[in-house]
Amino acid sequence: PDGDPSQWTGFIGDEPLLVDASFFATLSQRKVRWGFVSGAEPPSARFVLQRRLGLEAPPLIAMGDAPDKPDPTGLIRLAKALGADREGAQVAYLGDTVADVHTVVQARERWPEQQFVSLAVAPPHLQTAEQAAARRIYEKRLREAGADHVLDHTAAVLSWEQATA
Repeated sequence: PDGDPSQWTGFIGDEPLLVDASFFATLSQRKVRWGFVSGAEPPSARFVLQRRLGLEAPPLIAMGDAPDKPDPTGLIRLAKALGADREGAQVAYLGDTVADVHTVVQARERWPEQQFVSLAVAPPHLQTAEQAAARRIYEKRLREAGADHVLDHTAAVLSWEQATA
């Protein structure tokens, strides 16, 4: 994307998101480190994270910063930047695509001494009652790809995180 992001209009400015700013505030309050591995170009990713969600300089690995998913390089780099290699912390990755799940599966192969958990959620366009049948099929594909947990919605991560803490 080119030009001044404050002038961007269209889908990027009103596409449904799986999270809101309070989600990250809650994670931070709980001392959970978080960041993003995105297939979007850096300006687009930063637009959504900073302008739409109001996050200030969030940790981000975007398109071009690492090989495309499902290559786990970006996830591993982010996990190390957040301290997983020093503290032996569990790394949970929440994604909404089969490629996200495969990224975790490949990260386990590349860094077997690190514990990775694949959390998956259906994308926003399948989060409506009208899309219930399509959503069930999509969630089945996420499980078949290797997701450890398929969540009803992103906020369920907060309950999952407390249960595993």
